[in-house]
Order: sequence, then C-alpha cells, then structure tokens
Amino acid sequence: MTVALIAALDTKADDAAFLASRLRSHGHEVTLVDVGVLGEPGIAPDIAREEVAAAAGRSHEELVARRDRAEAVTAMTAGATRVLERLERQGRLSGAMAIGGGAGTTIGCAALRGLPLGLPKVVLTTLAAADPGRFVGTSDIVLFPSLVDVAGVNRVSAVAYARAADALAGMIDGAEAAPAPADVPVVAASMFGVTTPCVERAKRRLERAGCEVLVFHASGAGGRMLERLVGEGRVDAVLEATTTEWADEIVGGILAAGPHRLEAAGRAGVPQVVSLGATDMVNLGPRHSLPERFRDRCLYQHTADSTLLRVTVAEAEEIGAAIGRKLRAAEGPVTVLVPRRGVSALDAPGQPFDDPAARAALAGALRAQVAGTHVRVEEHDLHINDAAFADLLAERVLAALHSYAPSGSAASMVVPSGEEVISSSPRSSATRSRITDRP
Repeated sequence: MTVALIAALDTKADDAAFLASRLRSHGHEVTLVDVGVLGEPGIAPDIAREEVAAAAGRSHEELVARRDRAEAVTAMTAGATRVLERLERQGRLSGAMAIGGGAGTTIGCAALRGLPLGLPKVVLTTLAAADPGRFVGTSDIVLFPSLVDVAGVNRVSAVAYARAADALAGMIDGAEAAPAPADVPVVAASMFGVTTPCVERAKRRLERAGCEVLVFHASGAGGRMLERLVGEGRVDAVLEATTTEWADEIVGGILAAGPHRLEAAGRAGVPQVVSLGATDMVNLGPRHSLPERFRDRCLYQHTADSTLLRVTVAEAEEIGAAIGRKLRAAEGPVTVLVPRRGVSALDAPGQPFDDPAARAALAGALRAQVAGTHVRVEEHDLHINDAAFADLLAERVLAALHSYAPSGSAASMVVPSGEEVISSSPRSSATRSRITDRP
C-alpha cells in the first residue's frame, strides 16, 4: 500500500521531497506522481509526467510544445485522475495527497475527488480559504492551508507541510484501525434548523427499530452529498423530510443543490418517504446584499449573514411542481406526507412565514404532477415539527424497508392504510430481516 503524492516536480520538487520524507517517517510508502509541464523534474518521480499525459490520451511533448497552460492543466487533470483510479482499483492506495497553487490545486482536487469516500485525502494548497466548495465538491478531501506559497521549504512552510503530512498519516493509521460498520439498514435523511425537531424524533424512532440514520444538512452541499451516497448504493431508504433546496433552486437562493436533486433514489429504485420541509423559504445573504427584487418581500433575519425570504404563492406552485416531476420519475416506491399546518418552524400560526395559501399551492402543484402515478400522497392536519408527524414519517420508512423485495422483481408495498402501491426494481430484501417493530 502506498500514498500517492501529486505534484508538479519541475516547480515543487523540494516541497514534494519534504512531504514524501515526512510521510515515510511515519512508515508509509510514497508514490510520486509528476504533473509538471514546464522544465525538467527536480527529483525523479515514480509515475512520470509522460505517463500521466498518456493516461489522458495526450503526448506530453505536444503539451509542452503548444505552450497552452489551460490545455495542459486540463490534460494533466484527466491523466492524474485516471492514474489514481487505476492505483485504487489495483488495491495499492492507502491515501492520497496533492500540493500546489491554482493549477496544482485544480489538478490534485479533481484527481482526489474521483477516489472513494473514506480513503484519506489531503490537498496542501494556497487556496484553502478561497472557495473550498468548488475544489472539494462531494468528496471528503481535507484542504490544508500552506500559509505561504508552495515555493520551497522555509521556517513557515516546513511547519505547514509537516502538519499536513502528519494529518494524512494519522488518517491512514486511523482508517486501518477503524471497526467495520454494523450490518443494519441505512436511511439517509435531510434536515434544516427549522425542521430539526421533526427529523431528530424520526431519527430516534428509526434507530430504535435497528436502522442507522445519516442526517444531511439541506444546504446545497448536503443535498449533493446525499445524492452521491444514494447513487453509490450505500443507502437502503431515504427520508427526504426537508426538500428546501428546491426553493433555492427555483427562486435563486444561495443553498441550491442543483437541478438533479431528488434523482438518485429514483434512479436506484430506493424507497423514498418525502415531505416538504422548509420549502416556505429561500436562503439569501446579508440583508444589505439582497437583490433589489427581494428587498420589499417578506424577510426574516436568521443571522447577521443569512436572510430568509418567504416564497410567494406562485413560487410555491413552481417548487411543488418541480418536486413532483422528480418523484413521478422514480423507479421505486415513493410516499409523500404533507403537513397542512406548516412546513417549518417559521411557517406556523403566529410565526412570520405562516401562509396557508402558499402551503395549499405547494401541495396542490405536487399532487397535480404525481396524479395517476405510483407516488402516494398523504395529507395530515399537523405541523411538520409535531411529534405525531415525525412518527408518521418514521413509520412509513419502516414500512418501506419491510416490504422491499429482491432486485429485479416487482413487489406490492402495503402501506398502513391498507392501500397498495406497486414498486419496480427495488434494491434488496436483506434489510427486512435487520429491522424490528419496536416503536
């Protein structure tokens, strides 16, 4: 097993040599991957730049001759990604590290993003505080600040480099000692601050029944991570209690998860229990930064840096329709629970976002989209944070897990009311034997 260390060895040779030595001092082998495109490498790599370029279907000599930096970065990014994927498939990687400024961070982060979650990953970068989201994506890369430019070893960089290498070594050692996860059904749940009472109660109910619940903050990045884990087959059922990211996607908020939210479970045939948590609000920045079109709307100052915007009836219709379109395309069973008395802590009698007309428009648009499909819609005269509503969500998830049939067959899911829903392409029946009926 080895640690892959990605660096441009024409300009970062001393830095890479220091890091490699530090990693080896912890007992780890190091494979140096050279992604340089300028001068000759300052130290000998284990995987040469020519091999990296060839992995991308390019000639390194041609890249040097063309002297197009953007083209070279694109090619070496693709090549490094494929090189690391090959090492991981061969079972040779215990961890991965990359170093650099703009180009090195771009190449390194892209290559490391392609590796499995859980494999230790560190990028030592000058851009750790710039915009982490665009480098990390839905990966578990740790961005480690270089403090000074990655341009040689000095009294400051030596400290940062040593700590980054030590951190990666610790991650690798810790991963090797970590116990295997229990063989229990895994449920992915979405939560926001204003739906926390609901999700926490449902989570406790599911855990008492023998499930493991992964809770994702519905903040854009959280939704994308949920989609990734479901798409990788790591989840047995989904509790989408908080679909607020669609409000930001439709209206233009800062916490949107993109147009593919609510697709992964549907493609995989994973059972979904869905509600409309926090779809009454759009997340914006500080009040002084709001676009002119929002300034006379119903606003709530959540924090100094966060302003919440109440959606209108027309926007609520668009949000409900968007959610409905995603759910009606699902291959597996879907149950939607609508809380008539409010979808967030701010959407309740006496609260600033209480708007029965908008709630009705939201639910009506969703129902219209799924009418005549396999999607079951239940409406309850409850608030989303009522204990009874949380219990209903948990019960529907457990019912779906109990009724999950073997892959490739069609199965009937009998819901508590006795109505029957036909599901296709379910994922596995193994989860049924691993949950209990404890309340």
